[in-house]
Amino acid sequence: MKKTIKYAARVLLIAFLAAFVFFFVGGNKPREDVLWGANFSHAHAKELGLNWQETYLALLDDLKVKRLKVITQWNLLEPEKDRFDFEAIDWQIKEAEERGVKVFLTLGMKTPRFPECHLPDWAVNLLEKDREEAVLELLRASVEHFKDSPAIWAWQVENEPLFPFGECPEISKDFWRKEIDLVKTLDPTRPIIATDSGELSLWFNAARLGDIVGVTLYRKIWFKELGTYASYPLPPIFYGRKAQLVKTIFGKEVINVELQAEPWGPTLLYDSPPEEQVKTMNPERFKETVNYAKKTGLGEFYFWGAEWWYSLKLKGEEEIWREAGGLF
Repeated sequence: MKKTIKYAARVLLIAFLAAFVFFFVGGNKPREDVLWGANFSHAHAKELGLNWQETYLALLDDLKVKRLKVITQWNLLEPEKDRFDFEAIDWQIKEAEERGVKVFLTLGMKTPRFPECHLPDWAVNLLEKDREEAVLELLRASVEHFKDSPAIWAWQVENEPLFPFGECPEISKDFWRKEIDLVKTLDPTRPIIATDSGELSLWFNAARLGDIVGVTLYRKIWFKELGTYASYPLPPIFYGRKAQLVKTIFGKEVINVELQAEPWGPTLLYDSPPEEQVKTMNPERFKETVNYAKKTGLGEFYFWGAEWWYSLKLKGEEEIWREAGGLF
């Protein structure tokens, strides 16, 4: 028995050391062929006190962004049951089409920007079964409405639905699969991006369900559990090696859909004073993040924070705006 325990302990130790070496040891030369894009939420731009159309056009015409992740919210797309309002997204898609910009749309109950789940008032108290039926109807109406646009190259169905972040009803893996299957039926021509936490997951569930795996990358944030700021102690190769695993096991590509390029503090961004914002994002940290991203080995990144860059630009603080413009 003692020999068996010792043998098992050695096997576990070897496995742990092998995993540590695989994920944490080594490095890549910085990639210079990275494709850069940006996230855009017109609701978030408005929360920052910006003219959202002006902000969007500045990204396209001043920065020359050619790849966009456009964020929708259920409460804005369907403010009343069965009454859909696509006007704001239609405008964004039209402007993208005119400039040859490639877009993927994030659809579902859980989409980016806190509190993540943007339920319309009429859906808040629905039973789970009724809520799920309503979400499927949202997807059906949205995909049917937008799928004729040549600008849209992919759909992101939900945002990290299995990762417990935000104020959200639970989304089961089975229901997420049902959502993805529906979108594939409605539009079999475009790939589905399935997303997961870049730091706190192996991405296997997303790889099983999606055609492309989308992951996040955050460097320094406010950890409310610790009551302090902290940086993830992860080398760039950590992301690249996980992408290799996904490619080897599932044959799926991994892209980054949220690259931290705005502050993450103890309060929401529009309530955060400038002296707090610079603790997690500033021009120097932006450059460091770009260099870090290049060393992961991933080939496509979408910056998280372009609306904030524009708000800084309007205040005369143009360093990040100019730096990002050089990339695009």
